[in-house]
Amino acid sequence: MTTTVRLPLRVEQALATYCVEARRTKSEVIVELLEQRFMGTQTERTPYELAQEAGFIGCLSGKSAGKSVAKAQAGSTKERVVAAIRKKHGKKPVP
Repeated sequence: MTTTVRLPLRVEQALATYCVEARRTKSEVIVELLEQRFMGTQTERTPYELAQEAGFIGCLSGKSAGKSVAKAQAGSTKERVVAAIRKKHGKKPVP
C-alpha cells in the first residue's frame, strides 16, 4: 500500500542522513518505526531504569565498596570521632 506523508524539512533531512549512515531505505526505517509505535514493541523506560542504566543506581564495586561497608558497620561518624578522641587522650569509654 502506498501512503504519502509530508515531513517538515528538518525531519526529512534527519531521515535522509540516518538512511545514508545506516544504509537503509526511507521506507524500511519508517515501516520499522510505525511497527514499533503501533505494535507496542518499544516500551518507554522509566526514569529509574534510565538512571540504573547510566550507572547512577546500583551497588558499589571495587576496593572503595569494602571500605564503605566497614565504616557503616563501625558506627556513626559521631561515634567514631568520639572513640578517636578518647583513644588519643587515653580516656576510657563511658558504658
